Amino acid sequence: MTSHDVVYRVRKLLREKSVGHLGTLDPMATGVLPLVLGNMTRLAQFYLKSDKRYEGTIRLGVETDTYDAEGEPVGPEQPVNVTVDRLRELAKRFTGKIQQTPPPFSAKKIAGVPAYKLARKKQEVELAPVEVEVKELEIVTQAGKDVRFRAHVSGGTYLRSIAHDLGQLLTVGAHLSSLRRTSVAEFDLEGARTLEQVEAGVATGSEQEILVHPRLILPGMPSVTADEESAAKMRHGMAVNLAEMSRAPLVKVFAGQTELIGIAARVAGTLFQPKIVLV
Repeated sequence: MTSHDVVYRVRKLLREKSVGHLGTLDPMATGVLPLVLGNMTRLAQFYLKSDKRYEGTIRLGVETDTYDAEGEPVGPEQPVNVTVDRLRELAKRFTGKIQQTPPPFSAKKIAGVPAYKLARKKQEVELAPVEVEVKELEIVTQAGKDVRFRAHVSGGTYLRSIAHDLGQLLTVGAHLSSLRRTSVAEFDLEGARTLEQVEAGVATGSEQEILVHPRLILPGMPSVTADEESAAKMRHGMAVNLAEMSRAPLVKVFAGQTELIGIAARVAGTLFQPKIVLV
């Protein structure tokens, strides 16, 4: 199932035309896929560079053309003789801000065309390296050719490329054999719901219980409850005075406890201009 498949199914279940997600999850991967509904899709812009956490397995000795288990092997399987200590030493080379070349089978675009479409047609794919940040890459265990890891990375980081590049360093080849995303920004597995739970919620009329409370999103951004006059101005895209928010560059503006009106940006002093209006 692709991320698009999940969006399509939720759109049908909730009868909501506007549904988006906060970062593609490869079909092979499992885990957290945050969805935004209706006007809330406009909040996706604040999650473009969100940190993500993963756990997964790298299989040593076999390189694939997609850098993961769904691809075709590139050459014969190689013998592997490496210790977990050596793997942990090599993992340090991938931490911090690094230049990473995305996999040829990826959504990165070349002259407006996704790289994976060119790769499937056996056309040459040359993607420029991009700077990403790997805040943590922990080698948890090693069992033969299978290496379990945990990672904390910036948005846009490909764990497939890390697996592939590790195989290159070892000169035996490697690919990503399993991957589970455990969090995206403030959204984690503990708060996640399965599609079956969404379906059950719709059937019982309790779909609101599935949604994340608006006060819990974008926790790094302060919230303010506007009075009726300021709320009305905000809804019409007019600048508002938020006296208690003189230092915050961006503020979540609420009417009451649950109605998120929008996000306002500080212009000067305590004057804020709506950046996006949700209602």
